[in-house]
Amino acid sequence: MGGLTVGIGGLGAIGLPVARWLAGRPPGLALAAISARDQKRARERLETAGIEAPVVPADALAERAQVVIECLPAAAFDSIAVPAVRAGRTLLVLSVGALLDRLALVEEARRTGARIIVPTGALLGLDAVRAAAQGKIHSVTLVTRKPPGGLVGAPYLKERGISLEGLAAPLRVFAGTAREGARGFPANVNVAAALALAGIGPDATALEIWADPGVTRNCHSIEVDADSARLSFAIENVPSENPRTGRITALSVVAAMRKLTAPLRVGT
Repeated sequence: MGGLTVGIGGLGAIGLPVARWLAGRPPGLALAAISARDQKRARERLETAGIEAPVVPADALAERAQVVIECLPAAAFDSIAVPAVRAGRTLLVLSVGALLDRLALVEEARRTGARIIVPTGALLGLDAVRAAAQGKIHSVTLVTRKPPGGLVGAPYLKERGISLEGLAAPLRVFAGTAREGARGFPANVNVAAALALAGIGPDATALEIWADPGVTRNCHSIEVDADSARLSFAIENVPSENPRTGRITALSVVAAMRKLTAPLRVGT
């Protein structure tokens, strides 16, 4: 098996497309193993897709792969991330909201030689925000609009008894910080966590979440005011098979993987 070996934790809307790409044997990368909550179902999906890879327990990925991609639900974050960091692996994190409350892993990575990489995911402009953060950023605001179905089941909504059934007009369901939003909507706003890590942190990054029956895509608008520039970004992501996840997220992982072995790297 030549090149960097890669293990994928999760075989859903992100993990399966990435596995398909790796199965095509891109230069310098090789699919080593898959982990999933339902191993039997994972084997069936791999067989259907014509992908050959062993399905192993989560804590075994770091034993088999130099690069570990975490794309499981946030509740399973530790099962993939902790062994990878302890083993000194390169860890690509998609459940970025879960990382906000586990930043001790960064210090652990410093000790073990691991690297933690947060792909751009469903967002845009992170390079510009990181550059602005080298100076002074005064404010960062993210406004997310999603079809109501993409927000159903969020803990924040359940705890407050907020129903989106039959919603006929846009409804702001959350306003607060990126840290609060990541806790209340762990499957929905990893974009806010990534933006916060690139910029002024999760407690200073403002976030609004809207359930909007008038949109069919996951929409994110970002405003950044800094001493070097005023930045304004907007993106409308086509949902994947999972309405909480945009198709571009898996492509972002592919781009990040290519960057690991590329002789030319474009972007910060």
